[in-house]
Amino acid sequence: MIRWGEEKRQADPGFFCRKVVEGISQPVWLVSDTRRVSDIQWFREAYGALTRTVRVVAPEQSRRQRGWVFTPGVDDAESECGLDDLEDFDWVVENHGDAGRLEEQLQSLVAFVRSRL
Repeated sequence: MIRWGEEKRQADPGFFCRKVVEGISQPVWLVSDTRRVSDIQWFREAYGALTRTVRVVAPEQSRRQRGWVFTPGVDDAESECGLDDLEDFDWVVENHGDAGRLEEQLQSLVAFVRSRL
């Protein structure tokens, strides 16, 4: 499945992005799983200034506490870390286990979405 997806993406970087929005119009799109710079580029090209990006980060310690174990060949693949060097996210949400802090951070994102509805 991964190989098939990579082949599709290499032949057409926007293949999966187009599938998501095909035939649908929305005032706000929350695309929760972009994994590559080409995904974000596609949305920026297709929707321009309407595109906003959110990065959710968590320290490895928090991730390990949730049961995550680093798997070579998976967790260091582009599908998992292809956006690690991208710095121009509109929001960066730190998810380190503090529910109150998480709620605080999400307030501006929720306010933005509501302003577009």
